[in-house]
Amino acid sequence: MGRYYHLSSSFLSVLYFLFSFSPMVFSLLSQTQTQTMNSLSKNLTGRIPWTGSDPCAWKGVSCDRANSSVVGISLSGFSLNSSDFLPLVCKIETLELLDVSNNYLSSIHDGFITECGKIKGLKLLNFSNNNLGILPTFHGFDALESLDMSFNAMRGNIVLEIDELVSLKILNLTFNGFSGSLPTKLGKSMVLEHLLLSNNSFEGKIPDELFSYENLTWIDLKNNILSHSIPTNIGKLSKLETLILSTNNLTGEIPTSLANITKLSRFAANQNSFTGSIPSGITKYLTSLDLSYNALSGAIPEDFLSPQQLQVVDLTNNMLNGSLPTKVSPNLFRLRFGSNQLSGNIPSDAFVEVQNLTYLELDNNIFTGSIPPKLGSCRNLTLLNLAQNRLSGILPQEIANLTNLHVLQLQLNNLSGSIPTQIGQLHELLTLNLSRNSLTGTIPSEITSLSRLNFLYLQGNYLSGSIPASIGKFNHLLELQLGENHLSGVIPSMPLSLQVTLNLSSNHFNGSIPSSFGILSSLEILDLSNNNFSGTIPHDLTNMPALTRLILSNNPLSGEIPKFNHYVNVEHNGTNLKDNTAEDNTTTKTAGSKNVISVGVAILIAIVAAIFLVGFVTLLVLSVSRHYYRVNDEHSQSTEVRQHPQVMQSSLLTPNGIHRSNIDFSKAMEAVAETSNVTLKTRFSTYYKAVMPSGSIYYVKKLNWFDKVFQVGSHDKFVKELEVLAKLNNSNVMTPLAYVLSTDTAYILYEFISNGSLFDVLHGSMDLTLDWASRYSIAVGVAQGLSFLHGFASSPILLLDLSSKSIMLKSLKEPLVGDIEHYKVIDPSKSTGNFSAVAGSVGYIPPEYAYTMTVTMAGNVYSFGVILLELLTGKPAVTEGTELVKWVMRNSTNQDYILDFNVSRTSQAVRNQMLAILEIARVCVGTSPESRPKMKSVLRMLLNAR
Repeated sequence: MGRYYHLSSSFLSVLYFLFSFSPMVFSLLSQTQTQTMNSLSKNLTGRIPWTGSDPCAWKGVSCDRANSSVVGISLSGFSLNSSDFLPLVCKIETLELLDVSNNYLSSIHDGFITECGKIKGLKLLNFSNNNLGILPTFHGFDALESLDMSFNAMRGNIVLEIDELVSLKILNLTFNGFSGSLPTKLGKSMVLEHLLLSNNSFEGKIPDELFSYENLTWIDLKNNILSHSIPTNIGKLSKLETLILSTNNLTGEIPTSLANITKLSRFAANQNSFTGSIPSGITKYLTSLDLSYNALSGAIPEDFLSPQQLQVVDLTNNMLNGSLPTKVSPNLFRLRFGSNQLSGNIPSDAFVEVQNLTYLELDNNIFTGSIPPKLGSCRNLTLLNLAQNRLSGILPQEIANLTNLHVLQLQLNNLSGSIPTQIGQLHELLTLNLSRNSLTGTIPSEITSLSRLNFLYLQGNYLSGSIPASIGKFNHLLELQLGENHLSGVIPSMPLSLQVTLNLSSNHFNGSIPSSFGILSSLEILDLSNNNFSGTIPHDLTNMPALTRLILSNNPLSGEIPKFNHYVNVEHNGTNLKDNTAEDNTTTKTAGSKNVISVGVAILIAIVAAIFLVGFVTLLVLSVSRHYYRVNDEHSQSTEVRQHPQVMQSSLLTPNGIHRSNIDFSKAMEAVAETSNVTLKTRFSTYYKAVMPSGSIYYVKKLNWFDKVFQVGSHDKFVKELEVLAKLNNSNVMTPLAYVLSTDTAYILYEFISNGSLFDVLHGSMDLTLDWASRYSIAVGVAQGLSFLHGFASSPILLLDLSSKSIMLKSLKEPLVGDIEHYKVIDPSKSTGNFSAVAGSVGYIPPEYAYTMTVTMAGNVYSFGVILLELLTGKPAVTEGTELVKWVMRNSTNQDYILDFNVSRTSQAVRNQMLAILEIARVCVGTSPESRPKMKSVLRMLLNAR
């Protein structure tokens, strides 16, 4: 919705400015208006805070000092669910503005249209963000200029409902469920300027009659089901400034008449099925053009990028060929030409004068030649993606001049030579991908100066020598890919922050597997295959709580495979390892099949077992008496023993008497001393299962703050924030029951959730096929929880890491949003590194986050959209080697392939509802943060999709 949504807000603000004056000016309204306002106040008693004798001083009331009359009333955001007050409002004959947005109105009172239609000066009506199901037919309202009914539940066709609005200039019906053809009766006087109908289900062609409204400056029809081609006479709209047709089923060629509209500055028609070539001169007046994800072909016109005012161009995922234009606007900000068939060299001088260029994406084409050293002059570049081309030559040293670079992707080319040491100067870099090239030499130690790096991909080259000893300096590295090289030597201690994958496969490493891997408590995949490792598997690796896959294939390893957690898949083909777990199962089965066994043998076994048990207990008592426990120490370079956490402070937060009597802090600390009690690992937390003396079970959550954000002196702030969170009352939010502060971290106690996380149920250890009713209920519940948190009274509560792992399931239909305290209690200003660089889990991080470094409500909406896609597809956030959002977009033309077939095949009604939710998910994961709806609106859309 972005700019147009704020447009109505701006219009509203202007009217407020014009009609609002100091309450001190008004001593008296007319007796009639005073009585009307008092009657309205009584009707709204308990629903809105109107107090005092002067209505002009009431919140949301605007008065005109010239004639002492009420001209504006705003009742936005007061949770009103009945429209019985509206007839009283209509008695204010001087009213010019009425805003009842952001409430829960399901209908408009019968008397409203009749009575308010008679008000001669009413210019603005805002009913957005309610639950209205029917668009009323407006009679009267001769002065109405702006009508906003967006974000409701309106359905059906639009015919003559608004044709009598003779002064209508702004019509906003976005985010509803309207269907049928686009309306063409939009005010008999034909003065409409802004037509906003996006995110509905309008279908068919764009009617020619629409272009009779020659005052139109803004048309937004995105996210509908429109088909056929764009009418060629669209060029008649000489005043048109913005045209948005994205995400429809439009076909044919882009009309050349668009190039003649001199005021057209933004044209977006991405995610359609347009064919043919790019019209000549299409960018002559534009500042922004998005034709990505279509089927455009042919060469790019030579003058395509040259207009001085041009700032944003996106032609990603078409079938364009030929070379790259050499003349580029100096004001170009974003250029995306990825996934086409462009060829030739990247012009060496094309970008020299483009100082504003921030995003350059030329990936997945057929470019040849070398990377132009002069790209180093684009000092504002934050993303450079030249991956999957046929580029050759060396990586130029000038790349080090791009000091603002956050993402550098050069994988799948033919680059040769060594990695320049100057790369260590890219201190803002978050992602470095040089994989699948022909790079040689060693990994320069300077690379470890990239202190903010999250992802490092160097696999599939010819790199030799050893891994830099300083590689452990990476404080925020989540994934390290060094496989398929010629690396050898001693493997140094790895970064403790590793979370996704550590890949050392297909190199020349030998000797024992380092036991230091055991301290990588967040790592999920460890790949050591195709090396020359020998000896046994270190037992320390069994202490890795997040590990799900250990790949040891094709190494001369021997001995028994130690006992890992049940969800860890150990791959050992091509080794001499003995799987004792499989042998134990075989022994059990064999013993079970022998029903006849001698009593003497049984007695002998019992005696031996008793002796063994006594010995074992003796050793255990000795061990416990020394207070030593083998645990995963996140702050050392080797596995060692330690005592229980040293408690500095502990306290109960809940008033619930049962919890207060059950919680035993000493038992909680015993639980966190044993890694066997780990039940869940999220980006910032480790959950332990703690059994209390009463038999009650609780979660003890340890906060994992790798860069010591939680420092001495911040305890008071931490406790105060927890006390606030403990008072939250929402059935879809996990609230803390108690806390424990130790010398170096903090622990929070919660109710134990036996069903685990949504991730466990969908993709993990439980691996259940949830029916659609359960998935829909989970989606609604999470949306309710997030809406509650975002609307928190004092300030929004945001999620630093919203993912399916942070959603706990009280039942298979009742979700709880967890990890809510991180945003409130973690203070990035005290971080020893850049905290924001590591916030979020792979696949859930919104695209703008890599550049803004800011956690926002819009970012949370994106993460929720990914969770919706997980529920719809049954696939994890990273699937088939790519992020789920990109996978869905890539397959957007085949919606049935996207949906989880095990669920969608249940019935046509289920499939239809899943498709409706899919549209909501697509809106949530929109590229632009401004285009994403608020969580309250998302919740309303989900409820309307029943």
